[in-house]
Amino acid sequence: MSQPVVQITLPDWVDTAVDWERRYDGDEAKVALAIELARENVRHDTGGPFGSAVFERDSGRLVAVGVNRVLPLNNSVLHGEIVAFMMAQQRVGSYTLGAPNLPRHELATSCDPCAMCLGAALWSGVKRVVCGATREDAMALNFDEGPVFPESFDYMARRGVEVVRGVLREEGAAVLRMYVERSGEIYNG
Repeated sequence: MSQPVVQITLPDWVDTAVDWERRYDGDEAKVALAIELARENVRHDTGGPFGSAVFERDSGRLVAVGVNRVLPLNNSVLHGEIVAFMMAQQRVGSYTLGAPNLPRHELATSCDPCAMCLGAALWSGVKRVVCGATREDAMALNFDEGPVFPESFDYMARRGVEVVRGVLREEGAAVLRMYVERSGEIYNG
């Protein structure tokens, strides 16, 4: 029996949906991209209703994107944030986006991170996380977001990671509802 191989890929539509040359100014522009990625992932039936993007914080340059790939790649950890971190770290050639030789990075995501993704944000090296829909929006549709508490965000702040919530909340929540209306599988509820 041979060793299993894990290969993480983004859907083919990503390169046509993302403007890699654009500079994203402001939280709304960054979260809007994450929400659009989530929407396209649902529309193309290529994964769950979550999208993320990693940016250079000061320049607004897009570094990498991620969409939820749990179901199509049969891997419970392939949430949009995790995929974005993996792609960004591969692109910059470092296991941490907080390396001294790199610009500061931030994550924009279509929904508050679940417990796993919030922890990954801490270890990824990003200094800021900007979120669309809230965990309450996801939980109302039976997504289990895990043990994330107000103290979790306080802990992130003490560790130097700012978390901003509720940017374009309704737009992000609409994608979650669209997924459920299209009979998307709630894979962790």
